Amino acid sequence: MSRQAPGVSVMAPLFVLVVGWLLLRAAGRLGVEQLSSWRSAGRGASAGMFMFTGATHFSSMKSDYAAMIPEPLPKSLRLIYLTGLLQIAGAIGLLTPPLRRLAGMGLAAQLVAMFPANAYAAREGIPFRGRPPTPLPMRALLQLAFIAAVWWTAIAERPTENRGR
Repeated sequence: MSRQAPGVSVMAPLFVLVVGWLLLRAAGRLGVEQLSSWRSAGRGASAGMFMFTGATHFSSMKSDYAAMIPEPLPKSLRLIYLTGLLQIAGAIGLLTPPLRRLAGMGLAAQLVAMFPANAYAAREGIPFRGRPPTPLPMRALLQLAFIAAVWWTAIAERPTENRGR
């Protein structure tokens, strides 16, 4: 049995985002009108990534997520389930034109709000899926990349770009 290197599990959302973005943009180039721009393809990829990460909050990883919660918050599975539901709801919102901007702002805020848990896990050496935590500088860059993707695809979108996409 091969063992994954540290940081591989945190790279899965980045993989989902980047590969999804490229595949959806390719579909746009092949004629799928809703994916005819990098922004619309990125929005779909961001939604896919948040569906993926939200779903992991209901998997065997839920206890690892709970261990990352810093004091004074309780290490409660309810909080893990709530954040997972919010990510899934945000993903659906990204794909719903009237809710898109609000969903993007909510997801960006959630990424910022959850960052202290990542910092706590890195500082305290809390393992994730039996592996060492992702180093804080790498985690910070990933969070910034996810925030930038949501910002550009949902929040910074001009109202005229919103029509039919």
